[in-house]
Amino acid sequence: QVQLVESGGGLVQAGGSLRLSCAASGIMFGIYDFGWYRQAPGNERELVAGISRIGSTNYADAVKGRFTISRDTAKKTVYLQMNSLKPDDAAVYYCGSWLGASRYWGQGVQVTVSS
Repeated sequence: QVQLVESGGGLVQAGGSLRLSCAASGIMFGIYDFGWYRQAPGNERELVAGISRIGSTNYADAVKGRFTISRDTAKKTVYLQMNSLKPDDAAVYYCGSWLGASRYWGQGVQVTVSS
């Protein structure tokens, strides 16, 4: 019963901030890698930020310096802090979790950025 439940999406003005949360259950949280992906209309799903099981992080060039991914083992939750949001950041954001061949996805949350 693997579940990734995302929250924190919504509408924000350009330059504002949002924090997305991905609460995981049904997996051994500490040994899975996680990532946040996004998909805007007409675009393919792209990796925004990733965090490994040991906490190393990786970011898409477009969000470096603005977004921060983190994980809280006690809460079994992965976060994406998004600052200085731009209209181009508007998309559906998905939380993904993987270990080897196993991969799970959340349902996605809408992030809308007004200009």
